[in-house]
Amino acid sequence: MREVFKNYSGILFLLFGITIGSILGITVPNFVMNIKPLGDIFLNLLFVSVVPLVFFAVCNSIASLEQQSKFGKIILTMAFTFLLFILIAAIYTITVVYFFPLASLQGSSDMITDGASDNESWQNRIVSFFTVGEYTELFSRRNMLALLIFSFLTGFAARKSGEQGKQFRAFITSGYEVMKELLLLIMKFAPVGLGTYFAYQVATLGPQLVGFYAKPLGIYYIAGTIYFFVFFSLYAFIANGKTGFTSFWKNAIYPTLTALSTCSSFASMPSNLQAASKIGIPSSISNLVIPIGSTLHKNGSSISSIIKIYVAFLIIGRDFFDPSNLLLALGITVFVSIVAGGIPNGGYIGEMLMISVYKLPQEAIPAVMIIGTLVDPLATVLNSVGDIVAAMFVNRFIKT
Repeated sequence: MREVFKNYSGILFLLFGITIGSILGITVPNFVMNIKPLGDIFLNLLFVSVVPLVFFAVCNSIASLEQQSKFGKIILTMAFTFLLFILIAAIYTITVVYFFPLASLQGSSDMITDGASDNESWQNRIVSFFTVGEYTELFSRRNMLALLIFSFLTGFAARKSGEQGKQFRAFITSGYEVMKELLLLIMKFAPVGLGTYFAYQVATLGPQLVGFYAKPLGIYYIAGTIYFFVFFSLYAFIANGKTGFTSFWKNAIYPTLTALSTCSSFASMPSNLQAASKIGIPSSISNLVIPIGSTLHKNGSSISSIIKIYVAFLIIGRDFFDPSNLLLALGITVFVSIVAGGIPNGGYIGEMLMISVYKLPQEAIPAVMIIGTLVDPLATVLNSVGDIVAAMFVNRFIKT
């Protein structure tokens, strides 16, 4: 009994914190604003710790790989897995909305978006997605794609430097171990930090789950929940049979609760790495797939992208199921799943891209943004936990 409690104490304490937070969010929503800083402090500590972890984890994984062929095989298998899962999620969602259509919706002209429009050219946007102008800007969660590329190249250079790079490779390995321990220390405060943050979500977002957004949200949450249990089970089974299925669900509880509480794939990364280790995925694979997947692999964003495009088309009275619109929707979904950063509400860039590509009217913008916000908890679960099954999938085909 003591051993069972030791293994599941983290989950139990986290569930207790989330439960207390939910009760506070429902019963005393005004009081929640007074304790929200505790959640903000926890998330800030988590964010600033995860950034160097990503750098050291990716560098260490690449620098420590011994065989060039194995390294290339991991990268190719990972890219194929990410693309496959994103497209499966998108096609699944198109099928759902085709067989369970919504009635035409009318957007409210009173809904407006905050913030000024961004007139930056697409050329500059592409540059900013992949690179930054200053070294210090790399270590920001807002520039995760640029950090991943830099970490990838740094690890490759360290690996190619031979004997002269030995000390640097030792520094990378040491830095990775230190950052893992730091994150484990910070995660001890998770029940309090995530509990207060969850209370804030319940207090602020709960009342909006009715009215205009109820039907598309219902479709998302039902379809997303089915996808979570059915498709992730299928992926885990393909990865390692019954053992993979059992091991995945045994270790996916904590990452799921973390993702649900934080609405951030980025903040869920430590628990994902821990789960991958318990499942038995080699660190050379999990330390590449999970950090890179937190930015480039998003099942939940794929599903929400299709739902938002579908709702926008209903608002303006256009045919979503026209073949050209469907093909464009798949292309946008793949791109959105790549650029939507692993931070709360990071999909706004993708939503604006969707509006721009389809040349949708101004009234469609608030609808897709609010839907994007309200589906964020489940979307984050699908995004984050999906990285674990992706790592299992990659490991299945890398084994020799």
